[in-house]
Amino acid sequence: MNTHPPVEEKILSIRANGLAFLTLNSLAIILCIAAMVFAFVALSPSPAMVLIVVVTMLYAFIVGPILYIGLKVVKPNEAIVLTLFGRYLGTIKEEGFYWVHPFATAVCPISSSDYTPSSGKVEVKQSLAKTSGSISYQLPKRKISLKATTLNNDKQKVNDALGNPIIIGVVVVWRVVNTALAVFNVENYIEYLSIQCDAALRNVVRHYPYDSEDDENSLRGSSSEVAQQLARELQERVLPAGLEVMEARITHLSYAPEIAAAMLQRQQASAIIAARQKIVEGAVGMVEMALTQLNENDLVTLDEERKANMVSNLLVVLCGNRDVQPIVNSGTLY
Repeated sequence: MNTHPPVEEKILSIRANGLAFLTLNSLAIILCIAAMVFAFVALSPSPAMVLIVVVTMLYAFIVGPILYIGLKVVKPNEAIVLTLFGRYLGTIKEEGFYWVHPFATAVCPISSSDYTPSSGKVEVKQSLAKTSGSISYQLPKRKISLKATTLNNDKQKVNDALGNPIIIGVVVVWRVVNTALAVFNVENYIEYLSIQCDAALRNVVRHYPYDSEDDENSLRGSSSEVAQQLARELQERVLPAGLEVMEARITHLSYAPEIAAAMLQRQQASAIIAARQKIVEGAVGMVEMALTQLNENDLVTLDEERKANMVSNLLVVLCGNRDVQPIVNSGTLY
């Protein structure tokens, strides 16, 4: 299979001469109009008048307005990718007011206004609308933003390492670093990033369980590590598009609705078992302390049967989950 090599980015180091050209071209058009009027008044009729009128009209009404098309304004953190008759001419990244070849075309596969970061979706806003017999057409933006942008894809259902279906959402902070790759190597770099984000997320999540009772890494307990691994894998996937992944974070994590209730009962059972274990450990320690102090102070001498009965009563009192109703013994111990 034949593949074309990626286009290398060329940074145009031209001077910001747009204002100077705008002034000179405007003065030239004004002088041409003045020369045309002078020829009509002073040289009419003569071949020189015809020649002057034709030349001045050609520049004033055709050449001059066409040259205005080459004026380009570049704002901070923006770039313009220029092509000339289908050939990549270069990229302007430095802010300023420039004049370039009037037939050089700025290329951008997608406009930043066509992208909704909150949903992670791309919508092309090129439409034809007929209103009162006229046709209105919204042209796409021809500049590429180099600013840090947030991609917040829709939440998706994936399976963790144990096969449990979970709902997970991530947010990715990214920016364009190579404009030539972003424009010429992929069809739509924002849509490409969104699809690769979903693929990388599924690949990373399947290596981790949702939660772990041991010290193993999990999606809930090791979110920072999972996010770092997701950022690394996503960066490898978007290199052909000339993008840089600055950060990736998990924004939503939960069990799928069909198993959420069962998993909640499981977590509650684990929490109850852990709490009971702590209660029993504390109760045994308190009983042991009570027996030790009674023996040391010689307050009461108990045989083994009475000790067992006392231990049983204390454990019932300390480990019970309800209030105890005390019973006062007015007789003897035996």
